[in-house]
Amino acid sequence: MKRWSRRLRQLAGGVLELPQDVVLEVPRITMIGHLQMYIENHRGVLHFSEKELRLLLTNGQMIVSGEQLVIRAILPEEVLLEGRIGGVKFLETGPQSS
Repeated sequence: MKRWSRRLRQLAGGVLELPQDVVLEVPRITMIGHLQMYIENHRGVLHFSEKELRLLLTNGQMIVSGEQLVIRAILPEEVLLEGRIGGVKFLETGPQSS
């Protein structure tokens, strides 16, 4: 059932010309080099230190690793992160039975 819902959102997004990040409920990430990252469409901060930011996503988690990380701005669904960003990793939750 979840696959049908996702497929229907994709089709609606194509017909209505909506951005894919909105339709699929995935984060939109904007990076400036390796020094700044702006993340939209997250569901909350799970962990933060100067070496790691872990965000909750609709379908899993996003882990940003680096050095001297600082959150410059945080809103309910947006984060502005600065520092030396070394990597980004996504952990997806497995399919759930309905």
